[in-house]
Amino acid sequence: MADWQKLLRDRSIRSLEQLVDRFGPEHFPDLHRLTQAIDNFEFRISPAMVDLIQEPGDPIWRQYVPDEAELEVIHGMMDSLNEDADSPVPNITHRYPDRALFLVSPVCASYCRFCTRRRKVGDPEKIPLSQLESAFQYLEEHEEIRDVILSGGDPLLLSDRRLNTILGRLRRIRHLEIIRIGSRVPCHLPERITPELCEILRKRHPLYINTHFNHPAELTPAAVRCLGMLADAGVPMGCQTVLLSGVNDDVEVIRELMQKLLAARTRPYYIYMCDNVAGVEHFKTTVEKGLEIVEGLRGWTSGLAVPHFVIDAPGGGGKIPLLPEYVERITDDEVVLRNYRGERYVWTQPTEPAMAAVGAREPEYDFLGLLDGKPAAQTSKNGRRNGKRAGRKSPKRGRP
Repeated sequence: MADWQKLLRDRSIRSLEQLVDRFGPEHFPDLHRLTQAIDNFEFRISPAMVDLIQEPGDPIWRQYVPDEAELEVIHGMMDSLNEDADSPVPNITHRYPDRALFLVSPVCASYCRFCTRRRKVGDPEKIPLSQLESAFQYLEEHEEIRDVILSGGDPLLLSDRRLNTILGRLRRIRHLEIIRIGSRVPCHLPERITPELCEILRKRHPLYINTHFNHPAELTPAAVRCLGMLADAGVPMGCQTVLLSGVNDDVEVIRELMQKLLAARTRPYYIYMCDNVAGVEHFKTTVEKGLEIVEGLRGWTSGLAVPHFVIDAPGGGGKIPLLPEYVERITDDEVVLRNYRGERYVWTQPTEPAMAAVGAREPEYDFLGLLDGKPAAQTSKNGRRNGKRAGRKSPKRGRP
């Protein structure tokens, strides 16, 4: 057994009894209901996360300690992203045209109470490692897939030997150009990032890792050190963050997190709205809060620190980007814009003679017409009137 495996086994909190012993019985008045919450979803808090908890109810506590609110289901769904409907064989979700999700591990170092895949994670029967062959065959047969994302559970909790075998098999599929790994190990169990693991990853490029940090406190010296080890192994590092009530639903907290990630050689990639999953509804914030946070990043810090803000659409619609409205009005003559300070500026549209002089053609589609609900063919056909552009104006749009 490797040192990191012993650490995870010996120093993690895995039971309510251990929680009570560590933090005191006064913080757990209804152990019966908390037992129900644990019955619904696996429970473990890794040593690194246990050490970060400063007090009950703080941002780290909220992410990992079971809560009675998990038993209250209003709109939440078990499989909110409809992954199972897009699963042609066990362990594969193929939703997007050129990429597929490949579940290769059922376990995590710490189990996030807001987990999207809580219906499966922690249960080896629902992410069966004995059925990986059908997944490999599916990837081999579908040459349109050029990008595979390893997830679970956490792929980096596999042994070096098993992970190397999986990566080697994928690298023999010639049409797979890119391998990505989704992992919270750099946050939850930095001891797992060893020179031996980095050497395995170094040999499988192009390989990317998207890790997951939700709060600046999670970027401990140990976490920053292991992110650096991965970057030194040539692995481009990205971070996916989930917007969570009581954890990071604050402009200053998110800004500090994004800046610290960049300093740790990890590019902020996505901020997700919390998924509409049964048992996690108490973590949800409003979309307006998310847009406020994005506005608090754009212009106020480096563009490198501004991730995409998205909703992963319920029912399997995929990731839909959300942006604050910086375009206030568009006419044939000008575009009225608002900058990050709320100041308004005017950008002049190119004139018809100027466009003709450089050989510019009228756009095939009038996107404003599409926004007005008119079919693409109709807006294209009516794009000119008497040799001039139609002059349709969009509705005036104010700040969100």
